[in-house]
Amino acid sequence: MRAPSQEPLQPEPAKQEPVKRQPMKIGAVDVEEFSHNLARLIEEGGRALAAYLKPREEGRDGSELADEVNEVVKTLGHVAEYWLADPQRTVELQNRLGTAYLDLWASAVKRLAGEDTSPVATPAKSDRRFADPEWTQNQFFDFLKQAYLLTARWADKMVSDAGNLDPHTKQKAEFYMRQIGNALSPSNFVLTNPELLRETLTSNGENLVRGMHMLAEDVEAGGGHLKIRQSDSSMFAVGRNLAITPGKVIFQNDIMQLIQYAPSTPTVLKRPLLIVPPWINKYYVLDLTPEKSFIKWCVDQGLTVFCISWVNPDARLAQKSFEQYVREGVLAALDAIKDASGEEQVHGVGYCVGGTMLAAALAAMAVWRDERIVSATLLAAQVDFTYAGDLKVFVDEDQVKAIEQRMAGRGYLEGKSMVTVFNFLRSNDLIWPYVINNYLKGKAPFPFDLLYWNSDATRLPAANHSFYMRNCYLENNLAKGAMKLGDTPVDLHAIKVPIYNLATREDHIAPAKSVLFGSKYFGGPVKFVLSGSGHMAGVVNPPDKHKYKFWTGPKPRSANLEGWLEKATEHPGSWWPDWLAWLKRHDATEVPARVPGDGALKPIEDAPGSYVKVQA
Repeated sequence: MRAPSQEPLQPEPAKQEPVKRQPMKIGAVDVEEFSHNLARLIEEGGRALAAYLKPREEGRDGSELADEVNEVVKTLGHVAEYWLADPQRTVELQNRLGTAYLDLWASAVKRLAGEDTSPVATPAKSDRRFADPEWTQNQFFDFLKQAYLLTARWADKMVSDAGNLDPHTKQKAEFYMRQIGNALSPSNFVLTNPELLRETLTSNGENLVRGMHMLAEDVEAGGGHLKIRQSDSSMFAVGRNLAITPGKVIFQNDIMQLIQYAPSTPTVLKRPLLIVPPWINKYYVLDLTPEKSFIKWCVDQGLTVFCISWVNPDARLAQKSFEQYVREGVLAALDAIKDASGEEQVHGVGYCVGGTMLAAALAAMAVWRDERIVSATLLAAQVDFTYAGDLKVFVDEDQVKAIEQRMAGRGYLEGKSMVTVFNFLRSNDLIWPYVINNYLKGKAPFPFDLLYWNSDATRLPAANHSFYMRNCYLENNLAKGAMKLGDTPVDLHAIKVPIYNLATREDHIAPAKSVLFGSKYFGGPVKFVLSGSGHMAGVVNPPDKHKYKFWTGPKPRSANLEGWLEKATEHPGSWWPDWLAWLKRHDATEVPARVPGDGALKPIEDAPGSYVKVQA
């Protein structure tokens, strides 16, 4: 028997926990986590692609994109033809850009050598794309920024100097080139934007995963088209914290509901107020949160307010014409107001397209000897479309026919089409900042009621929209006196009632110059007022916010806005009190407040009604 070993017993090794491998890091980047996020990014990208392809695979998406791309290529082709037709011009064009790049390279070399040099190109003060300090302090990003600015300005100059283009083609080419330049900005890409690069490296790509997830959601929400979220939509709801001014729907038909608002003062002006909003968007831009609501403010000032809420139309209303919108909208509202309040005469307010239609209705009513509207307030509304701005880019015979063909198939123009157009008018404010914030930084946008409203699109009935495009933008028949409502000629000079004509200085939809020029067509007294800010914020400007300012001056006779401003008087704050004083000068008689339902028309439902809640 073998003797036991004399070696000391070794304790049994303790059970070892698996060694946790430390991930390899490059700087602040966790390579393992970054790789994991890259896989998630690809997965979310597949979801976004699937959402994009679904309607196309099912045959539910037409050829709109192909038509739009064809229009861009055809227009810019005219520019290229001019420069390529003459070899000398071609060389001159190349030399312009080459010289600019050589100047930039020389400046960069001097800076690399430690010399102080002035930049060759600097962004405009209003350009917020290059606000991050790295765009200036880091020589690589500074060089990239300046190269982009030089190229974009060269491209713009190439269009503006093309000598063979008619004015409309040149306007389209300038617009398209500007959109291409905005899209190709280095600020829109992760590897060429220092802020995005920092965000991506410090979060190990988590920002891109969140962004791609939101992108997939927005493509799904847009039915295969990108519906960029500009506001946190979860924070708002019509009837919950938007459009909550108390009132009742007292009348409705196929195309509109009429809301009468409950009084908040013991007495009110004798003559009620009828608001005609645009049918392109929903009325509650004038009834946002209580502190911003123009309608609530009017009620609190002792006005009996009625407001049209247009239906969100579908194919059943395809043949509802502009004339029917006048008769079943404006005129039907006047009839209902008489039944509800006992008052025959009212003050009319029209916003944007609603103002254009109100002016056309007034001209027709002059022929019919209908004097129920005793004053008209036009808010950012055009009646002459000579200077209608970049919206005219989308209106020529070929494009109008293409839109009409698309509408013929559905019976309406989809709401997303108009939203996209309006956003592209200010793409560096309404598109690319949200692309960067949402899809590249992966951050949800802040809640903003105006932008929530802006994305709450409505469809447009085919007959009405076609009439509007042709008679206003394409042929300018309203200003020429060539428009007809049925058999009734529409002549703006026949309008003798006093007009309060408000333009907004930075308007991209109804340019101030256009509204100013339109003032000369009215046959009665016109008070032209210019508000600060743009199409929405310049109108929705409550007095207690103390924002912006406005100008008053003589009745304009031309499109010279700067000339008018030289003679105008500047006022601080909102135009709302000035307008109310103007309204009261025409009749300040007061009567006991009117309660919705006390008249001949009984309430149908509470404001804001059901029509405004229908989604496109």
